[in-house]
Amino acid sequence: MRVPTWGLPFTVLAFATAVSTAAATPRPDPQPAAAVAFDPEDCTTCHEDAVTRFQTTAHAGLVQSCAACHGSVTEHVRSNLEKDEPGPIVAFSKLTAEEVNETCLGCHDKGPQANWTGGAHERRGVACNSCHSVHAFRSDRKQLQTTRDSEVCFKCHQPIRAKSLRVSHHPVREGVMGCSSCHDAHDGTRPKMVKGEWVNELCLSCHTEKRGPFLWEHAPVRENCLSCHDAHGSNHERLLVAKQPYLCQRCHLNTRHPGTLYDFNTTLAGPRVSNRAVEHACRNCHQAIHGGNGPSGPYLGR
Repeated sequence: MRVPTWGLPFTVLAFATAVSTAAATPRPDPQPAAAVAFDPEDCTTCHEDAVTRFQTTAHAGLVQSCAACHGSVTEHVRSNLEKDEPGPIVAFSKLTAEEVNETCLGCHDKGPQANWTGGAHERRGVACNSCHSVHAFRSDRKQLQTTRDSEVCFKCHQPIRAKSLRVSHHPVREGVMGCSSCHDAHDGTRPKMVKGEWVNELCLSCHTEKRGPFLWEHAPVRENCLSCHDAHGSNHERLLVAKQPYLCQRCHLNTRHPGTLYDFNTTLAGPRVSNRAVEHACRNCHQAIHGGNGPSGPYLGR
């Protein structure tokens, strides 16, 4: 039976309309706890330093930011407030290297990181947080635990650090270069994790004057720069692995050349001092040691 509305006060009519509209509109189900947006500021009460540094990174823009890596942060906060004890949380300090890497690679799965699995670092149990830090990083880029990448690498590669302190070295300790200038710590597809397809290609990307092509080639040079140079440091000039002429005599053993010094007998400290031992070396005459186009090229001369 339809009740006539004429003659009723306006307020009564408005109330009846609102009630009927609310009854006809279905109410949405409440969102589950895991879907509720989480504010990292809720962690500031206990983890102020960690959150402050975290907010300056791209990680802060992630959906569920803290919860994306640490699990149910909401339950953790509720347990602290209601029971005065920490609730369940994923603490990276208690995870294995494999578990840490699995979490990070869930997002960082493109670029060189795609080749992390099977690489030298992965096989040796290195975790992402062995080098990087989400909350306590010190570098300007890549969120490293130290200010420069070489300082991170030297924590494990102590012999390489010792070489970098030698007289002849690449400008790594001066900060002009870093280990990442030549190596990619995430890419395990190449030997020694070098960035080039092979060692010479990497060296020649900077030392272009040695690239050639040359009319007269020096075979060891074309084969591997490391035959004569130690890229990490040396006490001999130009990163050489040995002093001249002994460097050349590792291959040229039967020349009986006038400048040959096979042992220390003819040196200044030997019993038979030779004037050829003073400031005389192979490169006095064979200057185009990396290859050349000169008329006396077969002997890599001037």
